[in-house]
Amino acid sequence: MSDTSLADKALGSESVGKLLVRLSIPAITAQIVNMLYNIVDRIYIGHIPGVGAPALTGVGVCMPIIMIISAFAALVSMGGAPRASIFMGRQDKESAQKTLGNCFILQIIISLVLTVVVVVWNGQFLTAFGASANTVGYAHSYLTVYALGTIFVQLTLGMNAFITAQGFAATSMLTVCIGAVCNIILDPMQTVSI
Repeated sequence: MSDTSLADKALGSESVGKLLVRLSIPAITAQIVNMLYNIVDRIYIGHIPGVGAPALTGVGVCMPIIMIISAFAALVSMGGAPRASIFMGRQDKESAQKTLGNCFILQIIISLVLTVVVVVWNGQFLTAFGASANTVGYAHSYLTVYALGTIFVQLTLGMNAFITAQGFAATSMLTVCIGAVCNIILDPMQTVSI
């Protein structure tokens, strides 16, 4: 029996309590690990000699924009993943695959649009969210790099909902952990360029 069949069987036969624990613990862990991205960024940036405080403020100004980018990933995944789950429950795998494919393409389109919008109007957004003359340069650098990675954010956050919806919450958590580890490894290189 394939892993997918085992997950389907578990989702259809296990008690709700067991499923809640089995699926929620990895999801909660993934959310906590996801918060590490910003925490680790702030740790490194805060320790840059001479500019740590204004650079840290610049990163803080970026947070509303980053949350908006994340919300677009949730927009697609929170609608698409339950829809795909309904199709899977009905044994309509073709419709589930179409839903996944459509959401995947939509995530790519949204990420490309968001990347262009954020890169082009970076300064205006940052000023609107309170960046000062002292912090806008740091915020601009941080947000530009983040914007260039928007496709990865969109696909990770967006597609993880589909992985979890199939009963593979631990796999979904693992993808978030891999991203967090990469962030921790790459942060020292990025903060040097800021």
